Amino acid sequence: MMKVTLISPGKMKEKYLKDAQGEYQKRLSRYCDLTIIEPEPVKLPDAPSASQINAALEKEAEIILKKVPEQSFVIALCVEGKELSSEDLAKKIKNLSDSGKQLCFIIGSSYGLSENVKKRADIRLSVSQMTFPHQLFRVMLLEQLYRGYKINEGSTYHK
Repeated sequence: MMKVTLISPGKMKEKYLKDAQGEYQKRLSRYCDLTIIEPEPVKLPDAPSASQINAALEKEAEIILKKVPEQSFVIALCVEGKELSSEDLAKKIKNLSDSGKQLCFIIGSSYGLSENVKKRADIRLSVSQMTFPHQLFRVMLLEQLYRGYKINEGSTYHK
């Protein structure tokens, strides 16, 4: 069974999002060994300067990169990344699973990801040009991961 790690700074706060995350964790347990790691985001003042944001992103990068399992195929979620269809993501999951690789997704905090995290990534993935709340995006990513497994299974879940 493929090991999948999701690293996303910050705890889920909203009950409905926690419930949705829990539901997808349960569904995904048939297909992969999913671990969600929630490092504490670096605290910033209300109106941080660019240098404060960069310093926080670098500090978060140190924490995040220590959590990436060795020999994982790393996908950094960032707006400048490549967009994939659900079918293309499913193919990527299948190819990595067939090769025995682990998969690690990284979602940044509210100011994104440092260049160091992006450089570590094997691919940079964007799901949209739009902006989403990080907690909601985590649920959306888990749904797409589940969809990918269902596509690979030949299920009618993906129409």
